[in-house]
Amino acid sequence: MQDNFFITEQMAVGYNKKILIDNINISVNRGEIVTLIGPNGAGKSTILKTIASQLSLLAGTVYISGKNLRNTSSHELAKTMSIMMTSRIEPELMTCYDVIKSGRYPYTGQLGILSEYDKQQIAESMKFMSVDSIADKDFRCISDGQRQRVMLARAVCQEPDILILDEPTSFLDIHHKLELLSMLKRLVIRKKIGVIMSMHELDLAQRISDRIICVSNNRIDKCGTPEEIFTDEYINKIYNIFPASYYAGYGSAELERVTGEPEVFVIAGGGRGINTFRRLQRKQVPFAAGIISENDIDFPVASALASEMVSEKAFEPVSTETFDKALKIIEKCRKVISCTDRFGILDNANQKLYDYAQENNWLV
Repeated sequence: MQDNFFITEQMAVGYNKKILIDNINISVNRGEIVTLIGPNGAGKSTILKTIASQLSLLAGTVYISGKNLRNTSSHELAKTMSIMMTSRIEPELMTCYDVIKSGRYPYTGQLGILSEYDKQQIAESMKFMSVDSIADKDFRCISDGQRQRVMLARAVCQEPDILILDEPTSFLDIHHKLELLSMLKRLVIRKKIGVIMSMHELDLAQRISDRIICVSNNRIDKCGTPEEIFTDEYINKIYNIFPASYYAGYGSAELERVTGEPEVFVIAGGGRGINTFRRLQRKQVPFAAGIISENDIDFPVASALASEMVSEKAFEPVSTETFDKALKIIEKCRKVISCTDRFGILDNANQKLYDYAQENNWLV
C-alpha cells in the first residue's frame, strides 16, 4: 500500500485565471492529518477548493494514489475523496440517514439502489460517529455538533482515501469541537485515511495535526511538525500579533498589555498569578509582577501582560540584585496583591516581600 498517496507538484491556485498562490507542493500520508493555518484571506480555502476540483487548477499537478487529478472523472474522484466545506448544507426533507447514505451514491449506479454491502457501510459509519440514535431525525432540526458528526459519518461511508475539511469546527462550541476532533483522530488511525484541512483554532491544530502548512502573503511560508511551527516567535510573526502576544506552550494568546507606571505589585508564581494578571488587564490597571522564575508557569502570561517584570533565571536562587529590584517597585507602588500567603522553602524571597508589604499595610 502506498503511504505517500496524495501529492501536489508545483500547484498554482486562484480565481478567474489569476494566480493567487503558486509553487504549492503538498503531500499527505495515509493515517496522517495535515492542517493549513494562516491569516484570513491567505488562501487556505482556495487551496482546498482547488484540490477538491471546486476551482480550476491553474498550473501544476495533483496526484491521488498515483492518478493525475486532471485525468480522473468526478465519479471516480468521489470514490477516492470526500469533502466537508465550511458552508452549511440545508437538504430539504432529508433525515440524517438520507444524508449519510448519499455517501454511497458513487457506488450504487444510476438507479441509486443500495446493496447489502452499502447498507452495512452506512450502519457502521453511523455507529462509528455515534449518530445512529438520530438516524430518523430531520437533518435541519439537529444541532450544529450533530450535523458535523452526520457529515463526517457521510464521509466515512464514502470510503475515501483522503478527506478534505475546511474549518470543520467553525460553528461548534468547545465541547463539540473536542468531540469532533477526537472522532476525526480515531477515524484517521483506524481507517488509515489521509486528512488535509484548514483551521483557525491554533491550540486545537497544534494538538491534532501531524504536520502543519502555513499559508501567508500569497505563498506557502513554512511546513513542519507542530513542534517546529508553533513557536512564540513564528506564530506572532505570521499572524502579526502585536502588541498582543501568543504563547505556544499554552496554545493561547494574550491581549495587549496595559502600559504605564505600575500601580500595583503582584507577588505570584506556580500558576497562581495568571487569573490576577488577566483581571488587572481587563480593568486596564498597569501592574508589576515578580519574583517569577523563567521556568514558572506564570512567567509567559506575566511577560505578556505586566508593564514591569521581575524575574530570575530558571533553577537559580533569587539574587540580592533581583530582590532589591522588586523591593524598590513595591515601595513605589505601595499596593501589593499576593496570590498566596503560603510560601515554600524555595520561595523565600517572595515570603520576604509579602512580610514587608504586610508590615506596611500595603497588601490589597
